[in-house]
Amino acid sequence: MRHGITQVTSRRGFLHGCLALAAAPMVVPGRVLGRDGGVAPSNRIVFGGIGIGNRARAILPNFLWSPEIQWVAVSDARADRLASAKALVDTHYGTPDCRAYGDFRDLLASKTIDAVLIATGNRWHAMASMFAAHAGKDIYCEKPISLTLGEGRRLVETCRRFGTIYQAGTQRRSTASYRFAREMVLQGKIGRVHTVESQVWATGTVLHEKAAPVPEGWNYDMWLGPVQWRPFVPGRVQNWTYFFDTGEGMHTDMGTHYTDQMQWVLGTDDTGPVEFETADIVWPDPVKCMSETALTGTFRCRYASGVNGVIYQRGAFKERYIRYIGDEGWIQVDDDTDIVTAHPASILGLRNRAGAGWDNASDHISNLLSSIRSRRPAMCHPEVAHRAQSIVGAMTISARLNRKLKWDPVKERFDNEDANRMMEREPRAPWCI
Repeated sequence: MRHGITQVTSRRGFLHGCLALAAAPMVVPGRVLGRDGGVAPSNRIVFGGIGIGNRARAILPNFLWSPEIQWVAVSDARADRLASAKALVDTHYGTPDCRAYGDFRDLLASKTIDAVLIATGNRWHAMASMFAAHAGKDIYCEKPISLTLGEGRRLVETCRRFGTIYQAGTQRRSTASYRFAREMVLQGKIGRVHTVESQVWATGTVLHEKAAPVPEGWNYDMWLGPVQWRPFVPGRVQNWTYFFDTGEGMHTDMGTHYTDQMQWVLGTDDTGPVEFETADIVWPDPVKCMSETALTGTFRCRYASGVNGVIYQRGAFKERYIRYIGDEGWIQVDDDTDIVTAHPASILGLRNRAGAGWDNASDHISNLLSSIRSRRPAMCHPEVAHRAQSIVGAMTISARLNRKLKWDPVKERFDNEDANRMMEREPRAPWCI
């Protein structure tokens, strides 16, 4: 049996009991024992964090304030972020006990840690998750879960092999507005859905720039991880989303939230579209720019059922949305404001407005914690997350080849060998697992 929460609980419960008999007063507050709404320390799920940058700082409070979690360790390739993350956790608990690791493998070697948050740059998501699964840890991993289709499938197989409980950070499945839209579609309020339309924002460019010395306190080799080695170029490092080997662009990075919703609403979590096509792609000027990913464009897919999906990459950050269009109306969630609109407008009268917005991941984390205890799959388990990620990954390949592609969602193969070759990348040694 893998290390599991049950064994950890038992060991700590024994130690807690011994200390209580030897030194504790006869009357112990109920919250300490897990009564009165509290969770006994011996029964908390012990977490560590891998990659403590901007996204981790945004989501970390949701973990720290959960009474079911004890956060004990952080890891980052940058010494400044590592020190500040440790200070944040220590301040929260009022102790100096949070451990700091420059190498995430040392964190994973700790037998006291049950689960990890992985919030590195995108290039690391799948590889770090597979390392964590091998180490017997359960996982909450930020999206996108992988940068290639082959890598995503290996992640699914690795988690299945080790019995890993895994939650992808596509937390809109746990958000009230998105759940309401889904329920209205499933209840037939807009008729038969024929199109799912979404929009992410247009991106900028990164101008050519010379290499520079690696800043003090950066383990740049660790930061790069499994991708091809390149000199340290500040613009490339700071804007890694705009390069194929580290980010793959905004329609992939943000678009996976919407393909995840599309799959969920259409009931296609175990399959996917059969055709991909792109149009109006605007690429950076290679003479002026070193960035690689699309600035704007239209990315389309079609399911065997005839339902069409489209991601528009255009407009401003605040203009992102997803809309379900049916024979009898439509319903849309505005991602920036969390406002739901619909036609007919009478649909909106059915909404219970209670619930947190997408920027609060507490419910999504709670779903993971329940799954860790029950050992049942989390809401966004690896197969679900991989299928959603495969859609934007296939869109990227279609755009780069500038051709329509047919896709077999069972065999996970294209009708074009150039496209099939783009499903894999050789990881840089020693980052292979």
